[in-house]
Amino acid sequence: MLKFEIVPVTAFEQNCCLLWCSDSLEAICTDPGGDIERIRAVIQKHKLSLTRIVLTHGHLDHVGAAFELASSAAVPIYGPHPADRFWLDALSQQAAMFQFPAIQSFSPDHWLEEGMSINVGQYVFEVRHCPGHTPGHIVLVNTEQQLAIVGDVLFNGGIGRVDFPKGDHKCLMDSIQSKLMTLDNEIRIIPGHGPMTTIGHERATNPYIRHLV
Repeated sequence: MLKFEIVPVTAFEQNCCLLWCSDSLEAICTDPGGDIERIRAVIQKHKLSLTRIVLTHGHLDHVGAAFELASSAAVPIYGPHPADRFWLDALSQQAAMFQFPAIQSFSPDHWLEEGMSINVGQYVFEVRHCPGHTPGHIVLVNTEQQLAIVGDVLFNGGIGRVDFPKGDHKCLMDSIQSKLMTLDNEIRIIPGHGPMTTIGHERATNPYIRHLV
């Protein structure tokens, strides 16, 4: 069975997520933005074996603890898409801007591209490139388990901001329409902030995307 636990981190209540296979206890951690001890406590609680860290995009509240967690656990960092390299290169400036503790820039061990996959034990998530909020944003989708990790592309009742450098509203809407609205209504969504939702709920009620249906 695929299991997960959402761990809100940082002052922005960003949804870091631990996903694992209940048979092997192999786990991945998505978007560890900060509060590393809170993340480690969940790993220890479930006796998980962390295999990799996956980043949806390069904003500080999604990546702030990634390098420290990866180094301490001796696991690789995957993602985001290489178009977000400039965000990772500017982590020190991001930290200063948002009054976060100082953090060093880093590069992932593996960039992610459209069509690649990420394993969580026996479960496989498809990588979809969804630019707009940032140019290198990716999402993870497993249709069999009816679950998608969508970062800051789509929220319960909202969509990602596009007023940061290289944000693009049309590109974001195109990504939502072609990469998310093609999914079944039953697909559960773990967004980067706020409560979970489903594709069907957003298709029917989200005022930002109802015109796409």
